[in-house]
Amino acid sequence: MDREITMSERFRGFLPVVVDVETGGFNCKTDALLEIGAVIVGFDDSGELVRRETIRHHVKAFPGANIELASLAVNGIDPDHPLRPAVEEGDALGRLFREVRRAVRENNCSRAILVGHNAHFDLGFLNEAIARAGIKRNPFHPFSCFDTATLCGLAFGQTVLSRAAKAAGIAFDEESAHSAAYDAEITADIFCLIVNRCRSVFEASLQPA
Repeated sequence: MDREITMSERFRGFLPVVVDVETGGFNCKTDALLEIGAVIVGFDDSGELVRRETIRHHVKAFPGANIELASLAVNGIDPDHPLRPAVEEGDALGRLFREVRRAVRENNCSRAILVGHNAHFDLGFLNEAIARAGIKRNPFHPFSCFDTATLCGLAFGQTVLSRAAKAAGIAFDEESAHSAAYDAEITADIFCLIVNRCRSVFEASLQPA
């Protein structure tokens, strides 16, 4: 095409923001949110979607939260470590949402849409934390999302993040996995790769019939 495609045009008014959470279990209503990572994406000068800044916050477990030892064994988080720079849920979300709202405005979008690997897991924990914190201005769509597990199954025949990354030719460090920021960055790289591979299909859809 001979013109630049805007973020708002490409994703129907939405700004994709890649999110990964690390938690104390699988139940978003009862289990602790312990870490959240988010990646803002944008178009480079050649019109390719690329990863921009990464936002990461360690989060204090909400009062009465359940934390499963099996989950901590996987993500390696010690919620009580004296040097862990954790903040309250409301503070973490407030800081994250300020950056997301700024990116939404800069891209002339109406709101953000969560991108995640098994996205409804991350969205569920995000929405429950929003409700607990009493946040009224949620920049994310409350139920729509882009799921890279589904996209990777379609594009690469793999649904596990590490295997999908390797199939896509993206280096994956097993030692860094299950960090919210790292997993969000890998997910963002995969999402951008798939979107860029579909660029010609999208541009063809804009041509007059």
